[in-house]
Amino acid sequence: MTIADSLNAAKAYQNISSQIKGVAGDDSDETGKASGGGGDFMGMVKSAAEKSLNTLKAGEVQSAKAVTGETTLPDLIQAVSAAEMTLQTTVAVRDRMISAYQDIMRMPI
Repeated sequence: MTIADSLNAAKAYQNISSQIKGVAGDDSDETGKASGGGGDFMGMVKSAAEKSLNTLKAGEVQSAKAVTGETTLPDLIQAVSAAEMTLQTTVAVRDRMISAYQDIMRMPI
């Protein structure tokens, strides 16, 4: 296992644990009303999408800084790896959502 793999694994674990704490630790939605179920699904999806976009933007910013020589190689590798992992996760979630939708559409009424 390389250092970059270890850093990516540690960062992924940290991101997931913070998301779990945020979702499991609060049983109310943004308006303060108790949601009863498992939280505000739309808010969770919106938050995840915003985090994904921010990660991708950070990767682009670091790439632009690398061209001008304003960043270090480890910072660049970490940002690009995080952006790549985020993109792969987003594509996997999209594929699963499409598959679930297709399964629902095949159900007999």
